[in-house]
Formats: sequence, structure tokens, C-alpha cells
Amino acid sequence: MILFDDGKGLLAPLTDLRASFEVRTGAMTTLERWQRMREGPLAGLVVPQHLAALVRERHPTPVNTDPAGDGPAVLINGRCPLNLPEIESLEVGQCVLDSETGDLVAGYAPPAQVAGFCRGERLDLKQIATVKGALLTRPWSVRSVRDRALAEDLDLMHGWIGGAELAQGVIEIGDKGVRAQPSAKVYPGAVLDAEHGPIVLDAMSVVRPGAIVIGPVYVGPNSTVLERSTVRPNTAIGPWCKVNGEIGGTIFQGYSNKAHDGYLGDSWVGEWVNLGAGTTNSNLLNTYGEVVAVARPGGGYERTGEQFLGAVIGDHVKTAIGTLIMTGSVLHTGGMFATTAPVSGCIDRFAWCTDAGERKYRLPKFLEVMRAAMARRKIEPTAAYTTIVESLASTPATK
Repeated sequence: MILFDDGKGLLAPLTDLRASFEVRTGAMTTLERWQRMREGPLAGLVVPQHLAALVRERHPTPVNTDPAGDGPAVLINGRCPLNLPEIESLEVGQCVLDSETGDLVAGYAPPAQVAGFCRGERLDLKQIATVKGALLTRPWSVRSVRDRALAEDLDLMHGWIGGAELAQGVIEIGDKGVRAQPSAKVYPGAVLDAEHGPIVLDAMSVVRPGAIVIGPVYVGPNSTVLERSTVRPNTAIGPWCKVNGEIGGTIFQGYSNKAHDGYLGDSWVGEWVNLGAGTTNSNLLNTYGEVVAVARPGGGYERTGEQFLGAVIGDHVKTAIGTLIMTGSVLHTGGMFATTAPVSGCIDRFAWCTDAGERKYRLPKFLEVMRAAMARRKIEPTAAYTTIVESLASTPATK
């Protein structure tokens, strides 16, 4: 198997600092899910050149070069988070395309084409089927695949995460299952409600006293659900996060904090985000209608197909206390929001927004804050990571 990022779609801010297959689309990233679903080793990764150095740092798999092994390979688009019958039925020399854009969803390439594809050469495969809606195309696409992806992930996790040994005084409800790594800790007084879906607590995760977790929910490694939190169904919290207040239907990529009261619903939160106390978003229009949203600054409104859609919050976004975020907002990478008026629409990268107006976040100050935030998790940004951040700061999300 080879996963590839074709660089298509308007997926920023999800893919500003990661490949499309590295986006957390449920409890797992798309890459993690495909590795669990399919037998056999991962032979290679193909990404846009500007991401190659960063992806090489994160994965031991060959990137944009000759793959491991010399046989045929199934090529899967990193924007395709879910398995499909059409992919399972592929034979060597065949492919499946997206019915609307013609983009490759998956193909089964013969040996003669595999190495060339990894180096950027075109494929020559026979189309046997088309599928609609299989690929992420907009930032809010993660909302559309969330429930199915999370359900598949929690089911897969039952294969390696055992039943929970809960402390005396933990209240467990329902029979869908609470499963926890041995190092996970649930304090007395916490409520784990698995009546309508399972709950999975990964290694070193913590659920504090008085917290309520309502499945299906995933809490990732080293993440903490703080006192008096209410974590509602279809939420996936990536590694090293702290959450509080009321959260529902939200995916945290990882390394982000919502440590205070406030509501966050039907949203996607990138890495190194900090939401100030009382930050609250809307995920439903007063008309109960379909949410329309803008994918990139200056773009037009588009139908999302969703009645419940909160915010897409890019990496390194910070909000001040009491920040309000309107339905369907897209906050691109590096923004800082400290306004008394609600944040709405699509906000460009590195926007510094206060009641005095919007200006550009000064890069030297941003880098200083970025390094300080990452140091709290004992992480030093690499040269490859910093290079991409600097490039993003000089390139509007309209590009």
C-alpha cells in the first residue's frame, strides 16, 4: 500500500502543516486507519514537495522515492479516509476515480509503474468504477465523514485495547463498552456513559472527578478530560490535549487546549490551539437550515450539506476569553482572536484580530509564541516545520 497526497481540494488549514493522510478524521488519522484496515506493510508515501522533508521526519516509510518492495501496490488517495467496496475489488492495472472531479481515488499499479509514481510520474491504469463523495474536498469535509470514521476506529481499537479496570466510585452506564489502556486513569466521581456508543481511553489519558463522557468518544494518549467537563458523542481527542466545558462532535488533532468553560460543537481543532476561557461556538443556524461556509478568504459561500457545523480551527490559533465563533467559521493557521464582536466567516492565516481591527501577526513574535507553546510539551520545532510556517506566513490562504 502507498498513500499519496495529490495536493488537490481546498483543505487548508487542515493540510497546512501535514499531509492529507495525516489529518485526524476520527479517532485515528487517515494513515493510521488505512494501516489498521489493510494487511501488509506500508510501502511508501507521496506528498507535495514542500511537505516532503516534514513528512520524512514523522514516518520511517520512503517518501517521494522508490518504495519498499518491488511488487504491485495499491495506491490510495490521502483524501479518502474510508474504505470502499470499489477499492477492495481492484485488480492489478485498475483504478477508481471520483465521479465529479476525475481525481484518482485508488488504483492497483503494476510493478513497472509503482516506482515511477512515487517519483512523480503519471499512471496508466484502467478505470473500472467511479465513486461520489469519497474524497475530502473542503475543510468541513471532516464533519461529513466523522461519525463513520470514528465508529470504524473504535471498532478497530477493540482489537488491541482491553476492557477497562475502573476505580471504585466511577459511574459506568450502558453496555456498548468502556475500554482503556492499563495506564489510563479514571477518577472516582467521573461518569462514563456507553449506552449509545463505546468509549476508548488511550495510554496515559485521564478523566478527572465530575467529568461526564458520553460515547462514542475517544480520548487520546496523555490527554486529560478536566473536572466537570461534558464530552458528548462523536468526539475524538487526539494526544496531549486538555479539555473542559461542553464539547460535542469535535475532533482535536492533538496538542491543543480548551481548558475552561464554553461550548465547542461539530468542529475540527488543529494542533497547538489554545481556546481562552468562555470561548464558545455556534454549530446550528437559528433557521435550522443547511450551513453555508467559505473555504478560503475571498471565496464564495458554498453549501456544506450539514445542518450542524461549528468551526474549523487551524493550527496555532489562539482565542481570548469570551470569544464567540459563529456557525461554519473557518479560522486559518496562526490566527489570534481577541474581539468583543463574534468571529465569523473565513479568516486568513496569521490574522491578528482585536477591536481595533485586523492586521498581520508579526512573524518574529509568532515564532516566539510557537516555540514557547511547543516547549511546554518538550517539543522543539524542526527546521522543516519552521520553514513551512515561515512560508505560510508570507502566503495568503487564497493561494
